[in-house]
Amino acid sequence: MAKLLVSPTDELDALEAVKGGADIIDVKNPHEGSLGAATPALIRKIRETIEKSIPVSAAVGDVPNLPGTVAQAALGAAQAGADFVKIGLYGSTKEEDAAYLLKSVVETLNDFGSKSKTVAALYGDYLRAGTLNPAVLPDIAQSSGVQIIMIDTAVKDGRDLFVFMPAEEVASIIETGQNNDLEVALAGSLADESFRIAAGLKPDIIGVRTAALPGGDRKEGRVDAELVKELKLILEGG
Repeated sequence: MAKLLVSPTDELDALEAVKGGADIIDVKNPHEGSLGAATPALIRKIRETIEKSIPVSAAVGDVPNLPGTVAQAALGAAQAGADFVKIGLYGSTKEEDAAYLLKSVVETLNDFGSKSKTVAALYGDYLRAGTLNPAVLPDIAQSSGVQIIMIDTAVKDGRDLFVFMPAEEVASIIETGQNNDLEVALAGSLADESFRIAAGLKPDIIGVRTAALPGGDRKEGRVDAELVKELKLILEGG
């Protein structure tokens, strides 16, 4: 069964997500993009607020192809308490560049003794975003030492991941990743039917924000525990 990742914007939202049964609390800033970065202070505050047994992930942005800058940001997120550090590969338009950037992050975290895992994210709407096809994720993860890959969407306009990538293509990436000992996460405006489709593909993690908000306002909405519970029931086969 896939783990449910929920993205709050503050510690009260995080507690509501936990109340609903979220398996992973994801700290990001929706005002700064699909994988917009929150401040280290907020990461730390949420880490200190929720139970230690619940992992915290943190996005460091839809990042440019600047390995040193991204490695430094990733280290900041890790030292603030993130168990998973998500890198949105927005600016790396060549596979070798993406792999080098990710390797820089992985090596930096290792050099500083961090146990945080690096998550490499690409976008299902890559044609309109001008980014790499997510199909390359297993290869660049293998060559860089990344342990988790994620498919999201770059533009948050209400259209879900499967509008841009057929479920069969997504399933192929999941299979390749898992066969290479990678964890695979799916996100991208997943709600209702698209959430059920994602669950049926059996990824390791499914991430949501809008689906956990009563009004569906991605930027200003508040997480509702009952909506989180409904998503968990779907994952449990209910």
